[in-house]
Amino acid sequence: MDLTENVLELAPTSVVRQGASDFAAALAETPQFRAFEQATERFRQDQAAQQALQSYQQKQQSLRALLMLNAVSADQRAELEQLQNAFVHQPVVQEYFTAQTELASLCQLLGDMLSESTGLNYATACGASCCG
Repeated sequence: MDLTENVLELAPTSVVRQGASDFAAALAETPQFRAFEQATERFRQDQAAQQALQSYQQKQQSLRALLMLNAVSADQRAELEQLQNAFVHQPVVQEYFTAQTELASLCQLLGDMLSESTGLNYATACGASCCG
């Protein structure tokens, strides 16, 4: 009878930390990460986008209880949607969302590659709290 042990090789903590640090440094050098950082900074500096976000969030907060109860009037819902559209259609916001999506796609690809190379399902190991 052939008994095969399924042993997971454990690396020293220092090796794991160095590997994680190297991985993070390599990720930070990708065009997707750099584009996301630049888009984030432009978004933070854009006063019109920040004001549109603040207006939308304030209205959403003021309607929170009614939204949870599905008791928002048609006028209130229309105003909230108008504020949301005013925010999301700002060019700097669209640039930010695009950069965020491209970075998330890269991270998904890298997670898949990690899963394949380690034989572990990276997304499952992370759980819903960090990977989706």
